[in-house]
Amino acid sequence: MIAPLRHAFWLLALACCASSANAQTQPAATPIVIGQSYRLDSRAMPTPRTINVWLPPSYAAGNRRYPVLYLIDGGVDQDFHHITGLVQLGSVNGTTRDVIVVGIETVDRRNELAFPTTDAKLKADYPTAGDSARFRRFIAAEVNPWVERSFRTDGMDTVMGESLAGLFVVETLLRQPALFDQYIAISPSLWWDNQSLLAAALPMLPGTAGKTLWLSVANEQGMGVAPFADLLRANAPKGLTWTFAPMPGETHATIYHGASMIALRQLFAQAEAE
Repeated sequence: MIAPLRHAFWLLALACCASSANAQTQPAATPIVIGQSYRLDSRAMPTPRTINVWLPPSYAAGNRRYPVLYLIDGGVDQDFHHITGLVQLGSVNGTTRDVIVVGIETVDRRNELAFPTTDAKLKADYPTAGDSARFRRFIAAEVNPWVERSFRTDGMDTVMGESLAGLFVVETLLRQPALFDQYIAISPSLWWDNQSLLAAALPMLPGTAGKTLWLSVANEQGMGVAPFADLLRANAPKGLTWTFAPMPGETHATIYHGASMIALRQLFAQAEAE
C-alpha cells in the first residue's frame, strides 16, 4: 500500500506546482474603460448627481463638434452601457454619425420622472412621485450648460428614454419643447395619472413645431401610446417631424435595445454627417 500512496502524493504535488506556476504566469488584468463618470454638484437636486459621458473615437483626433444624446436613466447600472454600445457600433460600421452620449443617472425614478398625480391609489403606491419638473430644471439649468462648457458640441441635442423615462421625454416635449431638438420615447408610461398628459396635450402641441419625435411601444395594452399617436395624426403641427414605430413582437422588457438601434439610425443617419 505504500507505493500507491507515494504515487498519489507525487501526483498531488505536481498538480499543486502546476497550479502555482499558472498563477504566477497569469497576465495582469487591465480595466476596460468605457466613458468617464462625473459627480455634478446641484442646486436643484438634494445631492450631487452622477453624469456619465461617452465620447466617440474620433473626438480626440481633431476639433470637430458633435451632436449630443442625453440618456435618461443613464447610470452605469441603468442604460448607459447598452446605449453607448449601439452608438459605438453605428460609428464603427458607418450607419450613424458620431455622437456624444451623456448619461443622466436617476436615483428615485418615480420622483424624478413622473409628474404629480391626483389618483389616490398611485399616491399610496408611489408616495415619492411627482418631481419631474424639478428634474427638468436640473437638466436645463445645470446639466446642459455643463455639457456645453465641457465638450465640443454642435448645438443639436437629443433626449432618449424608456418606460418612466419615456414619460419624462414626452412630457418635456410638450411642456418645455425648446430644451431639446429631438425626442426618443420608447414604450413611454403615458398611462400615468390615468393618461392625464394626453388629456392636456392638445393645446401644447403647437409648441412642438420644429422638433422631431420618435415614438414606439411594445405589445402592451393600456400604455396610452397608441392614443397619443392618434392624437398626433389628427393634430400634430406641420413643423413637427414624428415617427410612430410600434413593435408588437417585443415586450416592455425587451423593446429598448432593438428600438433604440432603429431610432438612432433614423435620427443620426450617416448621410447627414459633414
